[in-house]
Amino acid sequence: MIKLKSEHDIDKMRYPNAVVGEVLAYIKDYVVDGITTYDLDKLIEEYFKKRGVVPAFKGYAGFPAASCISLNEIVVHGIPSKKIVIKNGDLVSIDVGTIHDGWYGDGARTFIVGNVDPKLKKLVEVTRDSFFEGIKRLKVGNKLGDVSHEIQSFVESHGFSVVRDYVGHGIGRNLHEEPQVPNFGKPSTGVPLMNGLVIAIEPMVNMGDWKVETLEDGWGVITSDRSPSAHYENTVALYNDEVEILTMPEGLNV
Repeated sequence: MIKLKSEHDIDKMRYPNAVVGEVLAYIKDYVVDGITTYDLDKLIEEYFKKRGVVPAFKGYAGFPAASCISLNEIVVHGIPSKKIVIKNGDLVSIDVGTIHDGWYGDGARTFIVGNVDPKLKKLVEVTRDSFFEGIKRLKVGNKLGDVSHEIQSFVESHGFSVVRDYVGHGIGRNLHEEPQVPNFGKPSTGVPLMNGLVIAIEPMVNMGDWKVETLEDGWGVITSDRSPSAHYENTVALYNDEVEILTMPEGLNV
């Protein structure tokens, strides 16, 4: 069942989501050649502590870290490790979640380390831009499939593919709520878009085929053809017939 949020609920969600946006902006300067994903995760956890939020991912279904950090062909859910050293040319996707006063925030970005092939830069740019193309259809009276179709069409028009096995989701008092928010679909299908809907929209885009598989650790998701992948996520609220990107508070654009 979809839990529509009141204006009071959305107001309560602003802080945990603002911290998500803040930490993604903060960590960008630390995503450099030579740092481990473990060290990045610790910086993120320390930031959360200073801002008075709980890391939503740590302990979720047994996940051991405050953030998911996924490199190159790892799509999502990469476990931070002292053994994983970031190097020049890597794509680094960082996904974080927060809890404050019982409400959740969620967001992700893919960062480019040093000099990379122009095709990789385009992959990251298209992934980000597909989110903004999608929310153009996030209007009362439309359906969720309109958003999903817009994302898919934009991505595929640039020669990339959207992951099918992992999708966005509703969010509120729980990290994952209804509805599921695919990054592919048909227009004029799916649930009607209504005021009070709060969802995490998160395009996961592969340079090659859309198919993925799970690593032996049971968490990391890797492209089946080992092509690079990028991830971009924001939590958004639809209310008063307007869209608010909760993970991009005023003045923060990352």
